[in-house]
Amino acid sequence: MFDPLLNKVLKKPLCGLAKQLIKRGVSADKVTVVGFIVGMLAVPAIIYGHYTFALCLILLNRLGDGLDGAIARETSPSDAGGFLDITLDFIFYSAIVFAFVCANPVQNAVAGSFLMLSFMGTGGSFLAFAIMASKHGIDSPNYPQKSLHYMGGLAEGFETILVLCLFCLFPNQFVIIASVFAVICWLTAAIRIWVGYNTLVATK
Repeated sequence: MFDPLLNKVLKKPLCGLAKQLIKRGVSADKVTVVGFIVGMLAVPAIIYGHYTFALCLILLNRLGDGLDGAIARETSPSDAGGFLDITLDFIFYSAIVFAFVCANPVQNAVAGSFLMLSFMGTGGSFLAFAIMASKHGIDSPNYPQKSLHYMGGLAEGFETILVLCLFCLFPNQFVIIASVFAVICWLTAAIRIWVGYNTLVATK
């Protein structure tokens, strides 16, 4: 929901940092992979109760996610890079939720499972429409920098990261936060399915 605004605010500082990395021969794909590895280190940190450290790793992962896109735009965006970025993002989001389930399975298992199931709804509707949009030449004016059609919604990247950070700040409230966000994700999935279906019907 807030991704377009956030992209505008962060574009200039990320672009400056990206140019410095490019001068040092750092590619977008390298940043994607390193950022993913750093983010995944938050999983054991969460399981063993080091929530502040996990929060720092999550934020570093998100910095990497912003930088890889900035580097790609300054050099040459590729479908391979976009594929890698999106795939690792989905794995990372689910892994953090899974870590909280492992940290306290009795309390968090149901809410965590419900949230990960909702990720299937948002991710599936997002990717399915992206495939069809590419086939029909449908543009995404709100996200022109993306390597594929980006369908927005109530729950996007910013909202997801905010929730992951809230998990680390208030681990004892995981059930409430996860349940509320899962409902928001399902609303997002429902909206995407409705809008996507009607958009594709109109392109016939």
